[in-house]
Amino acid sequence: MSEPLPTTSALDEETARAEIYGLLAQLYYAPPPAELLSALRVAATEAPAQGAFLEEPWRLLVGAAREFDQAAISGEYDALFGGVGKPEVYLFGSHYMSGFLNEKPLARLRETLAGLGLARDETMPETEDHIAYVCEVMRYLIAGDDVAVANLTRQSEFFATHLLPWANALCDAISAHPKARFYAALAGFTRAFISVEAQGFDMMS
Repeated sequence: MSEPLPTTSALDEETARAEIYGLLAQLYYAPPPAELLSALRVAATEAPAQGAFLEEPWRLLVGAAREFDQAAISGEYDALFGGVGKPEVYLFGSHYMSGFLNEKPLARLRETLAGLGLARDETMPETEDHIAYVCEVMRYLIAGDDVAVANLTRQSEFFATHLLPWANALCDAISAHPKARFYAALAGFTRAFISVEAQGFDMMS
């Protein structure tokens, strides 16, 4: 993604929302590759979507990208989310919604994905309730070409059922971890963005 960090006007706010979800998906799925980290470092520190609420969390995330090198961020990712066996911080919705992996929240998510005509890429090692996958689905529901699927109603339903109930708990777990530096900044931005999204969907109802 060569241009993941747009500055926006009201005309391209939907594009910005989609690209933020895409950026979150990339940063939570794996340590950022050099190209993405470079893009973050040179990003404008104005928030990449409308709303002053995102300004400070975005500035802190860009600042963290500038402060830590790629090796440090990769090491932090592995320390928090990697390792053999139980990770320090889980990135899966089922863990936060049910206390266990591969539980009913994952089954419900798979039913929803099937209804949307989406299927898991068999080359992806993670289950569909990984935060990166859920963010990528939101990106698709905003930016996809099929208006029967990519519309505000589907976005609102998916967000309320499969992301909002656990995103803040994930962000809290990351922020509270003593090894979190770059990812603490990412969690802060994620929390702020989820809050803005929730307010936007509330205004629809």
